[in-house]
Amino acid sequence: MNRGTRIASRLGAFALSLLVASLVIFCLVNLLPGDVATTILGDQADPASLEALRVELGLDRPWPVRYLEWLGGMVTGDFGTSARTGEGVLHMMAPKLAVTLWLVGLGMVVSLLVAVPVGMVAATRRRHWSGSLISVLSQLGMAVPAFLAGIILVVVFAVRLRWLPANGYVPLTSDPVEWARRMVLPVLSLALVQASVLTRYVRSAFVEVLGEDWFRTARSVGWTRRAAMVRHGLRNAALSVVTVLGLQLSTLLVGAIVVESVFALPGLGRMLLDAVNQRELVLVQAIVMLLVAAVLVINALVDLSYLAIDPRLRRTRGGS
Repeated sequence: MNRGTRIASRLGAFALSLLVASLVIFCLVNLLPGDVATTILGDQADPASLEALRVELGLDRPWPVRYLEWLGGMVTGDFGTSARTGEGVLHMMAPKLAVTLWLVGLGMVVSLLVAVPVGMVAATRRRHWSGSLISVLSQLGMAVPAFLAGIILVVVFAVRLRWLPANGYVPLTSDPVEWARRMVLPVLSLALVQASVLTRYVRSAFVEVLGEDWFRTARSVGWTRRAAMVRHGLRNAALSVVTVLGLQLSTLLVGAIVVESVFALPGLGRMLLDAVNQRELVLVQAIVMLLVAAVLVINALVDLSYLAIDPRLRRTRGGS
C-alpha cells in the first residue's frame, strides 16, 4: 500500500467516524426529556402555544429531516441558531472554546513537564526508596479526581495562603498577569492528576528501555546512564508515551468540564452544562460534536506521529 492510498484510507475512516458520531449524538440528544419550547414558555403554557412554538422552531418535522439539515449545516460551517437568544451557535462557542483550549493545552504541557523527568527518575531509581516513593505518589494521584484536586488547591492556595484567586476568569488580552494568576489553580487541577497517570506509563516505558541490548551497548562504550536515556531512550519510549498521551487528551477534555464548573471558568464545559439545563439541544449537539471531532483528530495525529517517531514503521509500511 503506497503513501497516497494510506492517507486516503485514513481520511475515509476519519470521515466515516465523524458521520457515525454525528448520528449517535443527534439521536441521544433528541432522546433527552423535555424540549426547548417547554423551557422557553414554561410548564404552565397551554398546549396550543407550545405546539405553535415547536412548529416555528422546526421541532415538528421528522428527525431524519432535521438530522440531514443539521449535518448539511455543519459541513458549511453553520452549527445552527440558539432558540433562546437567536444568536449563531458557532459565534456563541468561539470565546468559550478559547478558554477550554487554554485550560486543556496548558494542563497537558504541565503534566508532560512533570511526568517525563519524574518517570525517568522512577525508572532509573526503581530499586531505591525515592523510586518507590514516586510510584506510591503517582498511584495516589491517579485515585484523586480532578474536581477534588481543584477543591484541595483552592483551600490551600486561595483560602488559607491567599496567594491566588479561587475562581473567575480574565481574558488574556485584557490583563495577561491576572489571566495567568486565575489559570494557575485550574491548570494544576488537571495537570497533577494527568501527570500521575503519565508518570506510571513513562516509568514502565523506560524500565523496558533499560533492559534493551542497545542500551547496555551504549553504556559499555562510555555513555552515562543519563545521556543514554536522554539521547536514545526518549525516542524508543516515545511510542508508548504518545499512545497514552492521545488517550489522556480525551480524558482531559472531559475533566475540563468539571474543572470549569469548580473554578467558574466560562469555557465549553460550563456552556454545555447550562445548555443541557436549558434544553438548548442545538447548542448541546454542537458542543458534543466539537468535542468528539477533537478526540478523533487527536487520535489521527497520534497515529501519524508513529511514523515520525519510529523510522522502522516508515520502512515497513513503505515496503508493504
